Amino acid sequence: MTTGAVDLRGAVLQRGEGELPGDHYLAARPEQLLWGRLPCASDAPVLSVAPGETVTIDTLSHEGLLEDQGRDPIAFFGRHGVRPDQVLTEAVDLTRSSRPHDLSVDGPHLVTGPIEVRGAQVGDLLAITVLRLDRRVPYGVISNRHGRGALPGELPAGPGTVSVFTPVVETAAGDFGELPLRTDGPGAVRFPLRPFLGVLGVAVAGDLRPHSVPPGPHGGNIDINLLVEGATLYLPVQVPGALAYVGDPHFAQGDGEVALTALEASLRATVRLDLVPASEALERFGAVAGPLAETREYLIPTGLDADLDVATANCVRAALGLLQARYGMERHLAYAYLSAATDFDISQVVDLVKGVHARIRKADFGD
Repeated sequence: MTTGAVDLRGAVLQRGEGELPGDHYLAARPEQLLWGRLPCASDAPVLSVAPGETVTIDTLSHEGLLEDQGRDPIAFFGRHGVRPDQVLTEAVDLTRSSRPHDLSVDGPHLVTGPIEVRGAQVGDLLAITVLRLDRRVPYGVISNRHGRGALPGELPAGPGTVSVFTPVVETAAGDFGELPLRTDGPGAVRFPLRPFLGVLGVAVAGDLRPHSVPPGPHGGNIDINLLVEGATLYLPVQVPGALAYVGDPHFAQGDGEVALTALEASLRATVRLDLVPASEALERFGAVAGPLAETREYLIPTGLDADLDVATANCVRAALGLLQARYGMERHLAYAYLSAATDFDISQVVDLVKGVHARIRKADFGD
């Protein structure tokens, strides 16, 4: 799907340009990226930090770079009116490199890292707090691929991948993504931007890099759109040093992410990496078997499984355990509270392993 030239007024944050507020800076050079796979214990860190330090990390969206899009971002985005100097240098460097990638075998995602957090031990929790997210480009892409999405075999309606180019529109009321109502007709719909990282994770044990699509206890492609600035994600450390990574940047996503991708676009993320020792983690959160998030307003336990019903049940059990550990709430009373007062949202239904997350209001408990 191709559109005409667009007036892209937003800034482009090329490598090393603009503000770099973290204690460390990690660029998205090809040698600091994994494509379609996630780190494992045998991967060497590209950066080592002390707990509590901050890192400014450039992330790179895969959209416009993949084989079914031509693996040529200059040409792909040029068809939509984007000038070559508005395409990120890392995107060009990666696609012109000899880096192997096969979308039929590997996932699509690009992740930056891994980062060693010194002193992290198995059983601890790694806390990744998102301090700041800056758009690197003034546009993104929403794609639907055959056999993927919530309606495989139904959409896309024709052959090939449908990639919808989406410019950013900056207004006095805020920043929006804009989509036409028809490919060749008048009218448009605008929706607010709410940037977040779809992939935040820690390395898995062993020497086999996992596929980047299904999320798991290591985090990875969890696609929880509440992980905006100010949010913290807790992950159980699986290897010494944790080996953290981030990627899959989004400008916006609805719960479910039904078309396969949401508004995918590159971000510069500044995060703080903290450790919660195993004993303290047990006292604060109970036994954490998978991703657990927190915002100013919510505690956000998660459930994952290929079956959405099982994922929901897993999320409910995680929420019960959290309420018992944090507030000393009896299980049957916690169950009643969750039913009366807590929303259980579908994180995504398109990543092989489906995700559900709960929004427990901390104010209800005086927090």
